[in-house]
Amino acid sequence: MDKTENIDAEEVEKFSTQANEWWNTRGSFKTLHDINPTRLNFILSKTMIKNTHILDIGCGGGILSEAMARQGGIVTGIDASQENISVASRHAEENKLEINYVVGNAEQYSNDHKENFDLITCMELLEHVPDPFSIIKACAEMIKPGGHIIFSTINRNLKAYLLAVVTGEYLLKLLPVGTHQYKNFIRPSELANWCKQCGLQ
Repeated sequence: MDKTENIDAEEVEKFSTQANEWWNTRGSFKTLHDINPTRLNFILSKTMIKNTHILDIGCGGGILSEAMARQGGIVTGIDASQENISVASRHAEENKLEINYVVGNAEQYSNDHKENFDLITCMELLEHVPDPFSIIKACAEMIKPGGHIIFSTINRNLKAYLLAVVTGEYLLKLLPVGTHQYKNFIRPSELANWCKQCGLQ
């Protein structure tokens, strides 16, 4: 797959149309705001953030990027949606945070950023692209030796379907209907195998 092709235009459009909701803590992305402190604590338990070079892939409106920047991280956020990046950039500027936001995808960015980052985060993106392995490979190319990559995605099993799709989207309406496609969910064993293929531990 060409490095410019691993983008699902419908998925990008889906999130682009909701871009102005990113910083509404009671809106479409309420769940991401709710879990962000837990995510940040998990990252801090695994690696250093302060003064480290961090890449947040699929950064959306910058919820996690900003949290890591507030911890002293030197953060770059990348997203395929121009609308998302515009919202993220504006919000960071309003809050006097220096974050380098880039419109694009991981594969393209990896061309000129080999072994550039101490930490790479990729949260809930793998299930929204045609070729998840391609992103993992790009991450492996961009991480420094001894660095950390943190992936978060949704397991392809009945429990996840009931929680993420049926409950999250239809019953509790925590997420817009159509946010997730069950067939694109990823089993832990699949993710582990892809990581191994890319030389990650």
